[in-house]
Amino acid sequence: MRNQSLKDFVVGRLLPQVQTPAQYVGGELGMVAKDHHEVRGRLCLAFPDAYTIGMSHHGLQVLYTLMNGRDDWACERVFTPMLDMQRLLRRHELPLFSLESFTPLAEFDVLGFTLQYELGYTNVLTMLDLADIPLVAEGRAEHHPLVIAGGPCVANPEPMSRFIDLFVLGDGEQSLPEVCDTWLKLRQSGGDREAMLGEMAARLPYAYVPRFYRPQPDNGRPGPARPTRPGLPGLIQPAVLADLDAMPLPTRPVVPYVECVQDRITLEIMRGCPGRCRFCQSTTLKRPLRCRQVETILQAAMETYRNTGYNEISLLSLSTSDYPHFNELTRRLQQTFRPLGVSVSVPSLRVNEQLRTLSELLNTDRRSGLTLAPEVARDEMREQIGKRITNDDLYEGCRRAFANGFSRVKLYFLCGLPGEREVDLDGIVEMAETISRLGKEVAGRFATVVANVSNFVPKPHTPYQFNAMQRRDYFHAARECLYRQKRLRSVQLKCHDVESSLLEGMLSRGDRRTADAIESAWRCGARFDAWNEHFESRRWWQAFAEAGIDAEQTLHVARPLDALFPWDHMGIHQGRQYLESQQEQSAAHLSQECFHPE
Repeated sequence: MRNQSLKDFVVGRLLPQVQTPAQYVGGELGMVAKDHHEVRGRLCLAFPDAYTIGMSHHGLQVLYTLMNGRDDWACERVFTPMLDMQRLLRRHELPLFSLESFTPLAEFDVLGFTLQYELGYTNVLTMLDLADIPLVAEGRAEHHPLVIAGGPCVANPEPMSRFIDLFVLGDGEQSLPEVCDTWLKLRQSGGDREAMLGEMAARLPYAYVPRFYRPQPDNGRPGPARPTRPGLPGLIQPAVLADLDAMPLPTRPVVPYVECVQDRITLEIMRGCPGRCRFCQSTTLKRPLRCRQVETILQAAMETYRNTGYNEISLLSLSTSDYPHFNELTRRLQQTFRPLGVSVSVPSLRVNEQLRTLSELLNTDRRSGLTLAPEVARDEMREQIGKRITNDDLYEGCRRAFANGFSRVKLYFLCGLPGEREVDLDGIVEMAETISRLGKEVAGRFATVVANVSNFVPKPHTPYQFNAMQRRDYFHAARECLYRQKRLRSVQLKCHDVESSLLEGMLSRGDRRTADAIESAWRCGARFDAWNEHFESRRWWQAFAEAGIDAEQTLHVARPLDALFPWDHMGIHQGRQYLESQQEQSAAHLSQECFHPE
């Protein structure tokens, strides 16, 4: 079926039968549609989740703008269809298609997945299957697209190594154009797929091609993968965009037809984080610290506003208030955009002395709330996890925010960190209720405080990769402890699903055998596992058992500093020695009075 015929059939026959049909038609403001006959290469960016989630991802907009800024490449988009659309595509034997041109995915030169979170892995398989592209990388022929993947989950690519031809480690702006150009050049030379992939692995230091690596055992456990042919690197080095300011921001982003999770102008002002929180994977993966200039950000903000009409600007980084010119930037944004009715939001705030003046800097007409991430509530635990904040700064910042009209605070905490005590759990509720009472003291009524409590997962390439994850009984007991302590109705506790967190741990810390479990769970119906209404944990634990994967060993056994991990062949900026030294410093602060479930 030709592309236009496919579009006519989908629009005329399928879309009247699905919910939110606008997510499948393309044609949005800012979309770029090129004639495939006038370009050398065709790339489709694939986000393995729903349109409303993927269109909120800033990285996708960045890469879409970057590749479509070239005359020789056409870059298009695809997202995981919802279950009703999946059923219709299968019933009518129609391929999954791109939004820009309704081109079947199998006809692109390169298909690039963003692996943003582990619970989207089964959606990758769904998209490959709907596209009629073989699930297993080694089953693909010369005419199939190169299937690549980037994003934070590439920190440990082994669980998805069976399904991806080539993983890209590090910054996509630096690596994606070179990967696409190299593949196209090799493909046009007429080589076979195996040889072309071997050439890619040898040429590109940030490219990992799993078929040319084999995991080596470490004391009976799977260790890092080693190259099986000469000329390949033993350590994959991340691509690093040296000059962030020189990389243009997407000032003409695609504006969705339907309401998405993030409907606003997003401006990445800084990449990396000056903090050294030991639990945080992003701060290790995104080093070194790089910043954009104030003038660059202001110009991009105005251009994007003119091109989209959004009435909110969100400043994006791991810790926005640590941006070195933060006061100047927010002041000038307010001067420019407040007269236009455009608000400025800062979703990632560090709790430091700058929080004391933040509410004045963000004195907009939409003072709905602050979002803060204290992570833990007590100083001793902060010292252990390496987070340099104080409660005095947090409380004074909230006090001033309430005086300036803010009425709601959202807090993010972690449960299950190494050395956690019952007093640390009590402190979460105590902190939330103290902030709520400050609202009463300052503004005459209790502030609404939402305390979001996530279950700690010791992620690869963090100092806590050596630690064990707590068991489900621990998390359930900790949740009960939190709810027992809560007294104020103005405080709301939201605890993350325990089974989802355990699955995240299994997938993020897994080895190459995990691919068997992923495929088995998918064949048993696993879809949209990040969505509570679709997630079923039983099929996953059965899949792990059938694959011979021991959850106890993967999650709940601490490892010595000299242990080898399945992800050790993927490099990070600081190196393994840094992780070991940080783990030792953290262990020196561990308390002997840990919380024990009754």
